[in-house]
Amino acid sequence: MRRNLAIIGAVVALLLGAPSRALAQEAEQGQSAAERFEKLSPEQKEALRAKLREFKALPKEEQERIRGNLERFRRLPPEERERLRANMRDFQRLSPEERQLLRERFREFRSLDPERKAELRKRMREYMRAHPERREQMMENMRRWRQMSPEQRQELRERMRERRRR
Repeated sequence: MRRNLAIIGAVVALLLGAPSRALAQEAEQGQSAAERFEKLSPEQKEALRAKLREFKALPKEEQERIRGNLERFRRLPPEERERLRANMRDFQRLSPEERQLLRERFREFRSLDPERKAELRKRMREYMRAHPERREQMMENMRRWRQMSPEQRQELRERMRERRRR
């Protein structure tokens, strides 16, 4: 049970973002999963229990895949773990439609042959290095997009289509 709590705790830590840093620091300071669990709010405890129930309902192969991912996460340097947490927070801010589109694009990318993947990665790195101002603009555009309502997004899409037609 404690091992499952530790595994689920790591998953919740990833999903909770900022509060997870405190939990991660406590874990690094040698506190047990049970001690960290006792410090959680009742809502956090219930969320953790719900995640544990979901985890136990998964097929064994999926549980092992998750355990392997968590173990790899634990071995990462702190700055890399923080980068992954930031990416997860960004992903959570996306609309369900945007998340689905991103998942589909990722599946498409994963289905490519290794040479094509390497080529795309190389081209993207080169583009980002050659055009740092475009990267910053792209990041700013993404921030603005996330703050728009669905109606505003649709209006922008229509304006962009109209510009392309001209």
